Amino acid sequence: MEILNGARTGGGRSLMTESGPVLAWLVIRQDDNGNRYRVGRYATEDEAQKIADSLDDRGHKQLYWVERIGTPAL
Repeated sequence: MEILNGARTGGGRSLMTESGPVLAWLVIRQDDNGNRYRVGRYATEDEAQKIADSLDDRGHKQLYWVERIGTPAL
């Protein structure tokens, strides 16, 4: 059974299930060799984007982006 959480977070609504929030947004990191790693899972795109932006602002050569689970990267 899925329940739509009525609280607005980050400009969007997060999906809830009986077992907790659905963390449908990923932050992905790609290193200099093209290897990709999942950094974390988040409930909203805004939350994931804030994390990706903060990591990107550190000035490392890594590339960070946000993906929705089940949506292939381009």
